[in-house]
Amino acid sequence: MTATDVPSLFSGSAAPQARPAGLFLSRADRRWLFVVLSGLLAARLLAVAWLPFVDTTEARYAEIARKMVETGDWITPQFDYGVPFWGKPPLHTWLSALGMKIFGVNPFGARILILASAVAVLGLLFGWVHRNRGIDQALLATAVLASSALFYGASAFVMTDMAMVLGTTLSMVAFHTCATDPRTRRLWGHLFFVGVAIGLLAKGPVALVVTAIPILGWLALEGRWRRGLVLPWRSGLLVAALLTLPWYVAAEIKTPGFLRYFLIGEHFDRFVVPGWQGDLYGSGHARPKGMIWLYGLATFLPWTLFALALIARPRALADSLRSAPQGWSSYLALWTLSPLLLFTPAANILAAYALPALPPAAVLLVSLWAGARGAPGRWERRAAVAAMTAAAGLLLAVSILSGVMPQTLRLKTERELVAAAQGVDPAIHLTYWGSRSYSAEFYTAGKVDFIADAAQISLLAANQRRDGVAIPQADAQTLAAALAPGFTRVGSFGRRILFVETPNTEIGR
Repeated sequence: MTATDVPSLFSGSAAPQARPAGLFLSRADRRWLFVVLSGLLAARLLAVAWLPFVDTTEARYAEIARKMVETGDWITPQFDYGVPFWGKPPLHTWLSALGMKIFGVNPFGARILILASAVAVLGLLFGWVHRNRGIDQALLATAVLASSALFYGASAFVMTDMAMVLGTTLSMVAFHTCATDPRTRRLWGHLFFVGVAIGLLAKGPVALVVTAIPILGWLALEGRWRRGLVLPWRSGLLVAALLTLPWYVAAEIKTPGFLRYFLIGEHFDRFVVPGWQGDLYGSGHARPKGMIWLYGLATFLPWTLFALALIARPRALADSLRSAPQGWSSYLALWTLSPLLLFTPAANILAAYALPALPPAAVLLVSLWAGARGAPGRWERRAAVAAMTAAAGLLLAVSILSGVMPQTLRLKTERELVAAAQGVDPAIHLTYWGSRSYSAEFYTAGKVDFIADAAQISLLAANQRRDGVAIPQADAQTLAAALAPGFTRVGSFGRRILFVETPNTEIGR
């Protein structure tokens, strides 16, 4: 077949019948997809550098990593100075802390190695699909995953989930490769256990369950249990143990009680007890059981709409499922369903729990679309272009605004307030009225106090330092009187108003 015989994905011409499950892209199509992926990465890198911490979760994990850098304690993450954080294993904290050691204590340093994990997931997926379904489907699946709502948002978000997805994706890709390609069985068999270790260090046993459900289901569905024996179990388990057990043992020795809280509290009580009150670091996120399915649909947007369009052709869809070689579609479907099934009965969940389902969902969507619908029509082409560029455009706009006009967005960040206070006096000490702010802790390098007693405000003027006080706008009228006449209002910053202590020389004027 010559280059002129190859129909363009975006030309609307039908795919050749010789390869009904394939997609055939022109060079222009491939260049466009590479441009899209490059644009997505560029926009995400800009956000990594410019966008402040705008979410409580991200600020909390970044501050835990900052404390790891400051204290030099790389075994036990610290929720507060001297208070261990038992909620999650430390892989994501190590990534953020290492990034800050290399690039400085700032959001870029905290996020950059998380972004590297997301790029690694995309690379794994591209290589696997390329080997099994060709470069066209590999490019499309990678672009679909990269531009899906939750993956794009989480790709550089300081939290545990992306590191875990790297582990589960590596294990699932490795197992399928090991089971279907004897030539590379030894290498990929050991990489399966490396993925298990990554998952255990990123989020714990839940990563192992998310991996085991689809693999066991696939082996049962295919009726080929011997495929499970192709893994190098002895040497592989040794690799996984060597990578994970030293930290788990060291963490329990250093802070006794960790294993009980983490294994029982975080992996049992959190999911079966509504409004779980045993959380040492916050509260349970109570949601109706089955909510994970709505989260799954929402987090895969805009590609959920393309998936729903496939339902309009059930016969072609069924044929596409049956025609895929070596249980390809069933493997992807079970992998996609695994976290959704696991968290269906959970009483406390977050939308991020659906993240491990997105890599296989992207591949499955592209594979089924290629088999069931062939080349896309005009509206499909236009919708795909819009979907892949909208994610980058939106984040690019937010990043630029956060850099040049941060107050316009009214973000949940204390970066501007801290900068304004330090602009008045670099040695100023900040005190926040009300709840704890991890963002304030990060941007002040831990040099911030939190109070909830109005009587303590009047004591600030009597100490031997210059103070700044951040008050929620809702409490400004009540507390402003307690600050006068020793404090001057500097301005409003998002949800808070900053007051700065007036030096004695100025008060006397």
